[in-house]
Amino acid sequence: MELFGVLVATLAAFAAGAAYYGALADPWMTASGIERDAAGKPKGGQTPAMFAIGFLCQLVVCGMMRHVFSLSGIETLGAGVVAGLGIGLFFITPWIALNNLYGMRPRLLTVIDGGYATLACATMGLVLTVF
Repeated sequence: MELFGVLVATLAAFAAGAAYYGALADPWMTASGIERDAAGKPKGGQTPAMFAIGFLCQLVVCGMMRHVFSLSGIETLGAGVVAGLGIGLFFITPWIALNNLYGMRPRLLTVIDGGYATLACATMGLVLTVF
């Protein structure tokens, strides 16, 4: 049952990312320095492999969150959301900020990507506590 919950939580976070980055595509592409084609889409396109690898990366994070939740006794919806928010905001976002700082990337990129990390982890935390 735990594996099923991890898969569902990962799918939920992945779907949240599709909506989040769909809404913020233009500012994200600008901040990322992504070249665009005539239609405004990323030049060179996006491959299924990109999405598959992204999903697998989120699956690893979600699996570890499940493990930490189990060890910590996090079982309620509220605790799952708060723990997920904390992981996204205080573990993942600072790491993104560090990478972007040394990469001399725009601050807006950190805000957008850190915002998604926080949203995705909160979503995972919510769904994990349902299963």
